[in-house]
Amino acid sequence: MAFPQPRPQPPQLPQHLLRTIECKQGAVRAVRFNADGNYFLSCGSDKTLKLWSVSRGTLLKTYSGHGYEVLDADASYDNSQICSCSSDKTVILWDVATGQVTRKLRGHAGKVNCVQFNEEATVMLSGSIDGTVRCWDTRSRRMEPIQILDEARDGISSLKVSEHELLTGSVDGRVRRYDLRMGQLHVDFINSPITCVCFSQDGQCTLSSSLDSTVRLLDKSTGEMLGEYTGHQNKGYKLDCCLSNKDTHVLSCSEDGHVYYWDLVEGSLTLKLPVGKAVVQSLSFHPTEPRLLTAMEGRVQVWGAEPEDVVEEEMKTEQ
Repeated sequence: MAFPQPRPQPPQLPQHLLRTIECKQGAVRAVRFNADGNYFLSCGSDKTLKLWSVSRGTLLKTYSGHGYEVLDADASYDNSQICSCSSDKTVILWDVATGQVTRKLRGHAGKVNCVQFNEEATVMLSGSIDGTVRCWDTRSRRMEPIQILDEARDGISSLKVSEHELLTGSVDGRVRRYDLRMGQLHVDFINSPITCVCFSQDGQCTLSSSLDSTVRLLDKSTGEMLGEYTGHQNKGYKLDCCLSNKDTHVLSCSEDGHVYYWDLVEGSLTLKLPVGKAVVQSLSFHPTEPRLLTAMEGRVQVWGAEPEDVVEEEMKTEQ
């Protein structure tokens, strides 16, 4: 006799504020979870990069070495290294444990907006206002990039790496996808400056936000538009968008102080999360759990699907 399957639970959305962290590093330009979601990085306008514990909200280390505000950062899969980029035109590779600069890479002609490791952390990719993406070997002592991608006609605002693919968004209104294995370039024209790009978790779609206050979901292989998400404000700032950890919802920062959640399939607004009165500058979704980080002015907020006291009670009962 077969028992009926339990009804699938609706996806849990991080909507309860668990804690607010005063980062004390000027305006927080970007906030990023590490690979396992136990730590996060905050990039400050005071030239520092900080590493925090998510569960305790405590500062673990400060990384100083940039000459101007830090705009983006990424942690390697094994948490041993961090890469960061800055308005000072440099990319820095850091040793996490010592806080020392392993390598400081110059070559971009203007501020560097985005940086990310490949999955093995053997290569760092950086995108700049100079319109190029530069690929740097993390293990070599050479100061030159191993490759320069210069197809964009304006600044690179965002990039993401996934296995053998690189996704870039540019102010020229184009989302470019490089298949590094096949040596192919696919271009989608959006007709508005791109502020953020990302892959869906299943790798089948790309998400992009642009300055026409629209987030678009495209089929990666055909370029067909699968969804358009609107209602938020994004007219002048470089704001983040992302997908929830299970690809059920599309999220975007907004200039009206909220984070917007849309149902991916239906395109309808599910939740308008009030963060504060200023621009929500950056966000980051936990890799496996319904947790969210947001950055506004000098603070980072940690959001969960349930209030903290409920989580703590459950942990006590498990013990």
